[in-house]
Amino acid sequence: MTGPQTENTETLQALAARLAGVRVLVVGDAMLDRFVYGRVERISPEAPIPVLSVEAERAMPGGAGNVARNLAALGAGVVFLSVVGDDETGAALARAFDEHPGIEARLTRAANRITTVKTRFVAMSQQVLRADRESTAALHAAEGAALVASLGAALKSCDVLVLSDYGKGVLTPAVTAAAIAAARAVKIPVVVDPKGRDYARYAGASVVTPNRKELAEATATPASNDGEIVAAARGLAAAHGLGAVVVTRAQDGMSVVTESDVH
Repeated sequence: MTGPQTENTETLQALAARLAGVRVLVVGDAMLDRFVYGRVERISPEAPIPVLSVEAERAMPGGAGNVARNLAALGAGVVFLSVVGDDETGAALARAFDEHPGIEARLTRAANRITTVKTRFVAMSQQVLRADRESTAALHAAEGAALVASLGAALKSCDVLVLSDYGKGVLTPAVTAAAIAAARAVKIPVVVDPKGRDYARYAGASVVTPNRKELAEATATPASNDGEIVAAARGLAAAHGLGAVVVTRAQDGMSVVTESDVH
């Protein structure tokens, strides 16, 4: 007799087996996730706030970098492209990628940008504060053109392109359109983790992966049950020439919607 946990484990093992040997190009907004762990034993005399006595710190790739980490953990070979700031956070992010031999990180350092960093302060397994330092400024045209050129070269040795959009300025409309066109030209599927309501920028992608809330916002239609989700997803796909829409639904799993099928 097998239960849900056994079935989930078998599914993950099957997925890992399928990803072994697959080379994935991930392009998107890189950021550094920092975690500061400690104890809270008193309130500050300066203001009614807890005082965290720091015991440990960790740093790891976040944002699109986390997508790369997850794919590498499942057995895929990953090439990761992004543009970060020419700053200490960017250097720390590069060092964090060095801890993941399954990821070939190609980070362009730009003097006019800052590297996004999200710092979470944790006590007793609970977040007490998150501090973000970021910029959402779009890449300059020359930076975008250089990224697209690097992407085109990297595609020659990859099987899948993943665009991971966190709205931090790397995946501009021009970069996104050029990336999708380059992949389609060599018949490589494109999977998009989207951001925002404008899905026209992802036109021609093989798969987009909105959550239920993002789907409703992008289509300005309800998406609260199976029928509404399928209708909204098909409308989105038809409007932008998408091969499939994979709608993530939290505890309800996901819906994979194409023009003719639903899973």
